[in-house]
Amino acid sequence: MSELVDDYRVTTMGLLFEAHIGLVGKLEPTWKRAGLSGLDLNALLRLSRSPGRRLRMNDLATQIKLSTSGVTRLVDRLERGGLVARESSRDDRRSTFAVLTPKGAERLEEVLPGYIAAIERWFISLLDPGQLEVLTAGLRIIRDATNPEATARTPD
Repeated sequence: MSELVDDYRVTTMGLLFEAHIGLVGKLEPTWKRAGLSGLDLNALLRLSRSPGRRLRMNDLATQIKLSTSGVTRLVDRLERGGLVARESSRDDRRSTFAVLTPKGAERLEEVLPGYIAAIERWFISLLDPGQLEVLTAGLRIIRDATNPEATARTPD
């Protein structure tokens, strides 16, 4: 058993989990100051980076790994805050889009400078450019293999 516990693969995964937990702890205050959760920020960023600043509800759910009821609750909360609106699909009456509102874009503009500064301090600046390039490439390979839906784009 001791050999398995000390396996380099277990150690590597442990380091990844510990780094993730540590980074979330350092980044969390930036989105909390803006009255957002990490999930809120993730959704707003995904919408802002999507064509037309909108995604089908089911695509948003897939990308952020939420159930349909989970994404409905998330969008309900963001909609109550005026950060997101729902828009019916012109092509498919069964589809609804989550759309970033101007207020949602403003909120992102408020939170992003502090968020980016925290990313720079606690992540980017800790690595030299070569290390960052290798890490980024490795993360893309792992993401594409384990979570390809995270980058899914669907036509309007």
